[in-house]
Amino acid sequence: MATGGSKAAFFQRFGYAASQWEVLASDILRHAHENDIVAAELVTFGTRYVVDCLLTSPLGTRLHIRSAWFIDHDKQEPRFITAHPLPKKS
Repeated sequence: MATGGSKAAFFQRFGYAASQWEVLASDILRHAHENDIVAAELVTFGTRYVVDCLLTSPLGTRLHIRSAWFIDHDKQEPRFITAHPLPKKS
């Protein structure tokens, strides 16, 4: 499986399609705007941020995911790094 293939397969299983990537991108952006940062780490080139939340998939399933973002020292806007599933909340 290609790098990131397991994450792609996870999101596809819940109704996200590669041909409609904008849906997942929009949901992840909303996820980042509507939830609190759970971790931040200052590193050599900027700051890495982590956001956890429940995300409702196109099939209506609630997915517990973590997204990572990075803001370079010389920038203002965060850039998306990755998103992956977390264990279900009890």
